[in-house]
Amino acid sequence: MSEFTVGEEDFLLDGRPVRLLSGALHYFRVHEARWGHRLAMLRAMGLNCVETYVPWNLHEPVPGHSRDVQALGRFLDAARQAGLWAIVRPGPYICAEWENGGLPSWLTAEVGARARTRDERYLGYVASWFRRLRHEIVPRQIDRGGPVIMVQVENEYGSYGSDAAYLRRLADLLREHGVTVPLFTSDGPEDHMLSGGSVPGILATVNFGSHARAAFETLRRHRPDGPLMCMEFWCGWFDHWGGEHAVRDPGDAAAALREILECGASVNLYMAHGGTNFAGWAGANRGGGALHDGPLEPDVTSYDYDAPIDEYGRPTEKFWAFRDVLAEYADGPLPEVPPAPAALGTPAEADLTDWAPLTAVLEALGGAETAGPVPPTFEELGVERGLVRYEVTVPGPRQPYPLTVRGLRDLAVVYVDGERAGVLTEDEACLKEPVAGYARVELWVESLGRVNYGPRLGEPKGITGGVLHERQYLHDVRARGLRLEALDDVGQVRAVPSRELPEDGAPGLYRGTVTVRGAGDACLELPGWTRGFAWINGFGLGRYWSAGPQRSLHVPGPVLREGGNEVWVLELEGTARSGSGEAGAPVLRAV
Repeated sequence: MSEFTVGEEDFLLDGRPVRLLSGALHYFRVHEARWGHRLAMLRAMGLNCVETYVPWNLHEPVPGHSRDVQALGRFLDAARQAGLWAIVRPGPYICAEWENGGLPSWLTAEVGARARTRDERYLGYVASWFRRLRHEIVPRQIDRGGPVIMVQVENEYGSYGSDAAYLRRLADLLREHGVTVPLFTSDGPEDHMLSGGSVPGILATVNFGSHARAAFETLRRHRPDGPLMCMEFWCGWFDHWGGEHAVRDPGDAAAALREILECGASVNLYMAHGGTNFAGWAGANRGGGALHDGPLEPDVTSYDYDAPIDEYGRPTEKFWAFRDVLAEYADGPLPEVPPAPAALGTPAEADLTDWAPLTAVLEALGGAETAGPVPPTFEELGVERGLVRYEVTVPGPRQPYPLTVRGLRDLAVVYVDGERAGVLTEDEACLKEPVAGYARVELWVESLGRVNYGPRLGEPKGITGGVLHERQYLHDVRARGLRLEALDDVGQVRAVPSRELPEDGAPGLYRGTVTVRGAGDACLELPGWTRGFAWINGFGLGRYWSAGPQRSLHVPGPVLREGGNEVWVLELEGTARSGSGEAGAPVLRAV
C-alpha cells in the first residue's frame, strides 16, 4: 500500500515529492447520481485530488441517531474510481456557508458557548461523532488502498478561538479513532489566526484568495518547515438573499492560481464545483465588519460560488483558464472534458390543483403544541429548519399600543384576529399599526439559516425574548413547530387535507403535477411567488425568495421522471396575487 507523508519541504508519496492540485466538491451539495460526472470534471480541469467537508448536523439530526453517514464512504469510493486522492474535513465545525457551520442545533443549544472548546460534555459528543465517521474514513485511507491522504483538525479555528488544548484533544481523538494519514489545520494568513488555530507537530495551511507570496511569508514565520499549501483558494464567493451576485474575473483568478503554484505550493480550489444547498440547509452570516455582530445575511440556495464548474456541472470561462494553468503542472495530457449531463427536453408548466392553508399543514405535519408563559425557541421545540407558529392573546379591553417582538430570529408574518398585519424582522420588530385588546395574535416565525461563521455561531432561533404590548410582556404563549423534514415524506404530504386554489394567492402548501418529456437537468422558476420552499417528487429543492439575486432553483435530472411528477410549493408569505401583479405557475426549463 502507498504511504503519504509530510516532508520538510514537500508532500511525499512513497518517498517521492508530489504536489496536491485539489478541488473542493461537497458530496452533500451534489445529487449522488452526478458525483461521477463532477469528479471527472475535476480530473479534466487538471486536478489530482478532491476535498470535502462532512456536515455533522446533516448526519445526526437528533442525538445518537445517524442518517446516511455512509454517503461519505460512497463518495470517497467514487473519488478513488475517478483516479483522485481525497482530503476529508470532518469538523466537528466546518463553516462552509452551511446551517450552524455543520454543528447540530441540538448540540449548540445544550452546550452554548462551550462549543468548540475543551468542555468535556461537548468533547463527549464529538468523540461519538468521530466514532461514527471512522467506519467511512479509516478503511479508505491511502495506506489501506483508499484515496484519503489527509484529514483536517477543526476548521479555521484561529478565526474563532484560542483553546489550544481543545485542538490537541481533537487531534488525539482522530488518532484514537484510527486516522493514520497526516493531519492538518487551515487558517487565514494572519498572525493571530495562525497562532490561535495551529497545533505544534501538525501541518498548518492557509486560506486566501490573492497575494499568495505575502500569505506564505506569514505562514513561514510560524512554520519555517513543511510543505506550503493554500487549503482554500477562494476563486469565487457566495451570495446572500437581497444582495448582488458575486463574481470574480476569470483572468484575475487564474493569475492568482498561477502565483500560488509559482511559489512551489499545493492548492485546493474553493470551490471547484459548488453545487446547491438543497432542502434548506443554507447557513447565514452576520454583517458588521470584523466582529460579525451586525444584521443577519442569509445565504441563498445556490452554492454556485462562481466556481470553474457551475451549479449544473458545466465548464465556465474560469474552468478553461484554470485548465490552461494546471496543464503546465500535470504529469501528462489532461483527460478530455466529459459532456454535460442531459438537460430537460421541453419546458413544462406545473398544473397546480389544490392548496392547504398553513394551519392545516401545521396540524397535519407539525409537532405537538406547547403552552407556557414565554415563547419557546426553535431548539426547545426540536425544529432545526422550518417555522414555528406562536399564538398569544392581547388582553382587553385596552387601547391600541405598539406590538413588538424582542429577540426575533429571523422573520415573522403576523396576523391579528385572522387578518395579516405585517412582516417583522430582527431589525424591524414592531408592527406599523398599534393593536387594541382584546385581540388574538399569530406569529409565523421562519428561520432563514443559522449563522455559520463568527462569534454568534449557535445563536437560537424563534422568539428568544418575548412579545411586548406597549412595555408589557404578553404571557401564556402557545407554540407549534413545523420541521422541513416533515415535507420530505410523500405519503404524509399527500394526506394533508386540501382545498381548491385560493383566488388571493394566500400562503399555504400548493400541490400539483408537471408532465416531463425528455427528463434531464432543469431549473424551476416561480414567477410572482414571494418566499418559501419547493419539492419535486419529495426531493427538497431548497428556499426560493423574490428578494433575489437567485431567480430559479436547480433541479437535478435524476429527480425527474418521464411523465407525471409531483410538485409542492410551500409559500410562506403570499404570492403576487395577494398584492400587485399575477403569480404564474411554476415552470421547469432547461438551463
